[in-house]
Amino acid sequence: MRLIGMMNSPYVRRVAATLHHVGVGFDHDPVSVFREYDRFERINPVVKAPTMITDDGVVLMDSTLILGYIERELAPHVPLTPDSRVDYERHQRILGLALAGCEKTVQLIYEQTQRPEERRHPPWMARVRQQGTAAFTSLEREIGVTGQWLFGDRLTLADITVAVVWDFALAMMPDLADETQHPKLADFTRFAEQYPALRACART
Repeated sequence: MRLIGMMNSPYVRRVAATLHHVGVGFDHDPVSVFREYDRFERINPVVKAPTMITDDGVVLMDSTLILGYIERELAPHVPLTPDSRVDYERHQRILGLALAGCEKTVQLIYEQTQRPEERRHPPWMARVRQQGTAAFTSLEREIGVTGQWLFGDRLTLADITVAVVWDFALAMMPDLADETQHPKLADFTRFAEQYPALRACART
């Protein structure tokens, strides 16, 4: 099992943390999609992180699809989502909000770092920022008692994703991920980051 991509990508990190959590060993190859584009292209012509190469040599991509593979094929004995329908629905909502916040954060970063200033479109950037703010504000309302997992006694994919996304957004876009506006998200992430599976793949 080989995971390709940098841990400063929240998408790569959520896969790595899940692999650690379920106890599946893997080799990590920290190839950058920016600095080592040609090398990454030789591994996966789509140049998408994370990329995972299975023990059968199949090249997988997209963190959500890779996580589905892990849950079904590698660790079906480790539950990654809640059991009840009500909790599962809430789990999927939280997961969606976290991924939306991540997507908008990444879009803003790319606009500011990859696009020349004269070609940026302020109304578009304002819209993306509003979407990111809405995602994090809605996510803040979903956080219950701090100092525990979102669904009580068991870590889920939502826990990993929320912590990884907020840690990334806070580091890369602190004006969007404002701790004073999202204190529960900040507290939850500090709690989650102490978990060995997340500490094992700290953002670089």
